[in-house]
Amino acid sequence: MCPIERKKLPVGIENFAEIRQENFYYVDKTYMIRDLLKNWAKVNLFTRPRRFGKSLNMSMLRAFLEIGCDPQLFDGLAIGEESDLCETYMGKFPVISISLKSVAAATFAEARALAVRTINEEARRLRFLLDSPVLAPEDKELFAALLQPELSDSALSRSLRELSELLRKHYGKPVVLLIDEYDVPLAKAHENGYYDPMVHLIRSLFEQALKTNNSLHFAVLTGCLRITRESIFTGLNNLKILSISDVQFDEYFGFTDAEVREMLDYYGIGDSYEDVRSWYDGYRFGNVNVYCPWDVICFCDKRKDDPTLFPESYWSNTSSNEVIRRLLEMSTAATRNEMEKLIAGESIVKEIHGELTYRELYQSIENVWSVLFTTGYLTTRSVPNPRNRNIRELAIPNEEIRGIFLSQIQGWMQEVARKEPEELRRFCEAFATGDAALAEKMFSGYLAKTISVRDTAAGEGWKENFYHGFLLGLLSSQTDWLVTSNRETGEGYADILVEIPSDKTGLVLELKYAGKDQLEAACRRALEQVEEKEYAAQLREDGMETIRKYGIACNRKHCRIQME
Repeated sequence: MCPIERKKLPVGIENFAEIRQENFYYVDKTYMIRDLLKNWAKVNLFTRPRRFGKSLNMSMLRAFLEIGCDPQLFDGLAIGEESDLCETYMGKFPVISISLKSVAAATFAEARALAVRTINEEARRLRFLLDSPVLAPEDKELFAALLQPELSDSALSRSLRELSELLRKHYGKPVVLLIDEYDVPLAKAHENGYYDPMVHLIRSLFEQALKTNNSLHFAVLTGCLRITRESIFTGLNNLKILSISDVQFDEYFGFTDAEVREMLDYYGIGDSYEDVRSWYDGYRFGNVNVYCPWDVICFCDKRKDDPTLFPESYWSNTSSNEVIRRLLEMSTAATRNEMEKLIAGESIVKEIHGELTYRELYQSIENVWSVLFTTGYLTTRSVPNPRNRNIRELAIPNEEIRGIFLSQIQGWMQEVARKEPEELRRFCEAFATGDAALAEKMFSGYLAKTISVRDTAAGEGWKENFYHGFLLGLLSSQTDWLVTSNRETGEGYADILVEIPSDKTGLVLELKYAGKDQLEAACRRALEQVEEKEYAAQLREDGMETIRKYGIACNRKHCRIQME
């Protein structure tokens, strides 16, 4: 029997036409076109976290609306059922489509040059205007200037407005303007210290393009954050903001549960549903629960060829996760308690500030909670008071994000410990010399000052791995020690093996998470496992003459350390 030939998965592909023409799997979001055309404002801003399909939806809008589009791209899709709407709108508008995602650089001069290049690229796509029988010579001269790699400040500010005016003259119809990732230049500018000039550039560009532009039919913008108080949209009274809290368009960014089930079944991996749901579901947009599309697509692409694959984190690789680090650096005892609750699968209640400037993001710890919510690290579980929808019950959406929090906390805790190098050296030496009592006392001290994992945390593995990772990082601070994790040895994999070449000492450390009143028993179980699995075998083979074996058990901020 011939294997079933299935569609390719669109990993990293954000071009709607390419997905449809090259037979990639597509989750049908075309009803977004219907809802937008029936409910559009002059300027529509969609804010969603990274990797939730913003760019693909913008590409879809252009493919549907632009004059000269290919109607066959929409064959068999939901929007085809709207015959009157398709007749009225499909292929009926000139479209300007730019992405500001690439306008990110270390200096303002470099970022400005990238902004000019973005305009150049769109002008080259519209190069047919040079041959327009409708445009006057001075119009063509104006357009030709937009093809040049050097633009004055005034020319750059007016570039989108001038393109829209020229297109309207050529076609006799107003323009649809699509601006993807509008806030990326501002984020990078804030990060690299040229925020004020970038705010001025984006403000002047948007003022010209979006305000009193008679050639504009409507505009759609996407981004991660809502930045209206920056004066980016100065005087713009026709802006419609559609955030993750709004019901309108809630199902068009992210995959619904039904869509994920259908995809898994299509690729013959429906048995992975529960794992996929716990790892990638849990986001609440408006009234709909959604999965992160990037994660689901990446997982399906690997899992269809590897039946042993377990979900892993894909979304974290698209971000620096700086916001979690900022929360940790600013944390108080109360904040650390709230983070412990979140990691344990519980929720906290916070007031969300929807309109923050980049200057304000980290001015207070309450603002950081808002950033965590808008960027997808936290999600809504409920709105306790419908009269004040800014007050929200927040939780970590899924196992993937829980893992990101845990890894960031581990790194932060290790950095805190490394700020006292002499104390850290004493801690490590306690293991080397066999002083289990001192090692226990100092490890308990580190745990008392940081963030723990509660008994209610989902998944026993998370808890044990958290303390494993923290201890591993502390021991790795000794640069002349060889520290390995989950290394194959004997008849299994030891949690942590350490080789100290200077005195030929080897350490075996086996960790357990246990109830507070079961720490002693857990240490004994760990030591028994070390013996049964012969975890010290590799150390002997590597020439270690003195071998110390430790059983370590943790519970929140408590630990026991026993040596054989």
